[in-house]
Amino acid sequence: MSSTHAAKQEQIDLIKDHFARATSAVLVDFRGLTVSKATELRNQFRAAGVDYKVVKNTLVRMAVKGSKLDNDVFLKNLVGHTGIAWTYEDPSTAAKVLKEFRKDEVVAAKLAIKCGVVENTVMAGSRVETELATMPGKNEIRAMLLATLNAPAQSLVRQLAAAPQNLAYVLDARQRQLASK
Repeated sequence: MSSTHAAKQEQIDLIKDHFARATSAVLVDFRGLTVSKATELRNQFRAAGVDYKVVKNTLVRMAVKGSKLDNDVFLKNLVGHTGIAWTYEDPSTAAKVLKEFRKDEVVAAKLAIKCGVVENTVMAGSRVETELATMPGKNEIRAMLLATLNAPAQSLVRQLAAAPQNLAYVLDARQRQLASK
């Protein structure tokens, strides 16, 4: 086996591993993006814990061969320049970074979202920004769950405190009434 073939096989195995471990992936076309903007995007991905790699489409095709992503819906997005952002914890992280980064109109014109993959289900690029990027993250979901679990206890405490509090209001009103006479 030649060293070139071995290097390609290593890249294919790395792409397979990324897709196997990822909770989501977002494919982007970065054509026309300046080097400084591309570097800024990479830095934002890195800070958010997202793996981002520019890949050859043929290597991705080989990596997904025989998997659930080996279908026309996914493979039709493997044209032109392709960068893939893999997220391993929170499925919406990469989409949120891209949505924030694309707020600049100049960047939005040059950085196109091809598609997203969430647990081997392919979604259109337009849905990545409108649906995936707006999903609450793990910490937000935990906070919502905690608030939901705390709500009955807080309500009970308010109900238990209401009777003595109302009595205090009545006594205070009666005291003011007697004082005004």
